Amino acid sequence: MSSSKFALKPVDVSVVLKEKVYESLKSAIMAMDIYGDDEPPRLDERRLAEELGVSRTPVREAISRLEQEGLVQSLPRRGAFVVRKSKNEILQIICVWAALESMAARLATQRASDDQIARLRALFARLDDSDEARAHIDEYSEGNIRFHQSIIALSGCDLLTQVAEGLFVHMRHIRARTIKDADRADKSVIDHMHIIEALEARDTELAERLVREHTLALGEHVKKHVDYLN
Repeated sequence: MSSSKFALKPVDVSVVLKEKVYESLKSAIMAMDIYGDDEPPRLDERRLAEELGVSRTPVREAISRLEQEGLVQSLPRRGAFVVRKSKNEILQIICVWAALESMAARLATQRASDDQIARLRALFARLDDSDEARAHIDEYSEGNIRFHQSIIALSGCDLLTQVAEGLFVHMRHIRARTIKDADRADKSVIDHMHIIEALEARDTELAERLVREHTLALGEHVKKHVDYLN
């Protein structure tokens, strides 16, 4: 099955149905490779309703809500599709993410507990060298994504987290695809360890700079080597 296909489970109708359908669709979008095929994934209301075991009404409402969040676009006479960004748009998203995550790292040095920072290191306890990262690239990729989510969360700033969440779906996909390129995994391991060390040392300026440079390096890689976004 293509990685851009939906993997859905029937929802429990004994709880708030609309919210469950919305969360299920959003989770499916977050998990799929939206850039894996030539065309953006289409949301078929009838098929989604059948797979979820619900009527089409809550599915339609969930799609409308996802459209308001910018994750879905409805096209006249064509239907609803998961939004994909152009290369230029992705580069802008990366730029904004660099600003958000570097500020989050700065705040983390001031607000996060030692235990919270220690959990960042635990994410890479088994994959803390380049050979292990390459040998278990899919596992490392998921750890990489959780790492960046965790830094945002460690900021302790709800508004920053909310803004970042709106960009995360595209950052997640671009990180997952590019981590397998050339020496990206090798560089990622080194960068992450330096970032963790800066956070552990409560070195505010260094942590902020390292996180910003790490994300901007992703932007440079996308600019030079990623062609499927054009």
